[in-house]
Amino acid sequence: MGSKPIIQLRQVSKTFDGEKVVDSIDLTIYENEFVTLLGPSGCGKTTTLRMIGGFETPDSGEIIIDGKVINDLPPYARPINTVFQRYALFPHLNVIGNVSFGLNNRPLDYLLKKFEIDKVKGYRKIIKERIEEEARYALRLVGLVGFENRKIDQMSGGQQQRVALARAIINRPRILLLDEPLSALDLKLRQNMQYELKEMQRKLGITFIFVTHDQEEAMTMSDRIVVMKEGIIVQEGTNRKIYNEPINKYVAKFVGESNIFPGTYIDKNLVNFLSVNFKCVGYTFDPGESVNVVIRPEDWDVVEIDKASIVGIVKSVIFKGVHNELEVDVNGLTIEVNSYESYEINEEIGLKVDPYEIHLMKSEEISTSNEQSI
Repeated sequence: MGSKPIIQLRQVSKTFDGEKVVDSIDLTIYENEFVTLLGPSGCGKTTTLRMIGGFETPDSGEIIIDGKVINDLPPYARPINTVFQRYALFPHLNVIGNVSFGLNNRPLDYLLKKFEIDKVKGYRKIIKERIEEEARYALRLVGLVGFENRKIDQMSGGQQQRVALARAIINRPRILLLDEPLSALDLKLRQNMQYELKEMQRKLGITFIFVTHDQEEAMTMSDRIVVMKEGIIVQEGTNRKIYNEPINKYVAKFVGESNIFPGTYIDKNLVNFLSVNFKCVGYTFDPGESVNVVIRPEDWDVVEIDKASIVGIVKSVIFKGVHNELEVDVNGLTIEVNSYESYEINEEIGLKVDPYEIHLMKSEEISTSNEQSI
């Protein structure tokens, strides 16, 4: 990672009502990085975000910004702004009033220094004009030019979300925390906002830390994904690494759909699962060692029967627009397969998989039921 660290969490823990919700996590976040904390409800991701923002204090460990421990620093004293799931906009203020609220309520000395204004005749008017300029710039970034005088209750949910974003970025924070800000939006708007948030982060050049349980949001926007479970970090890495090289069954299931099979590592570049030997690439286990084998649905190739590694019967076909989702029975096991072609129920099809599409993990306890196709 070329950039320098901006946030470091060292052995950070937090307990509520006797339950440890964050358990001794270590995490480094770099300047200008878009990092997503991903996991199901209750995994500790929001608590981690709130500790970074100063809304919760860790029971142990250190939260460090620019090399300084900030555990006891209040939220307003940190170079951080937060956009919450509930936007908490002020209904009695119009759009520009909401966006400029934070600056309007800053101490005079702060504003004089920020805008490099001398305390001379007319300085208050100059400050007011500069705040309005900053508010209009923030509204331009979120695509709300022309909405300055609109009342909040006249705005759609997506527009209110944009107002909350503009209010958060007007201070030009070095770090922006986003706690599931898209969860209340409909699917199409949520998808549009994913791309816009990433583009906004690129333009602003600041660090975004995003919390979500939605794998698509994480995959679309993130430079790096941190997968959490029961208060710990299970795996972190680029979206491609998390998707293509999950560290265990939990990550493979949570990030995308996966077929997971028990297998045996035969020898270098050879693994046995579904009672068939398959070539694989890049793994070194002990000969005879039990492994878990992960194959994404899109990585199966449907081929002619005489060229297939395994043969199955199509039990279900769901048209998804771009592709078809097939459920294929192979000796009593259900395998999920994505194909651009459509097949008939009870049709016999052949399947094969390229060696580099097979991912091996250390063996965990694994069901032999249909849970193998997740």
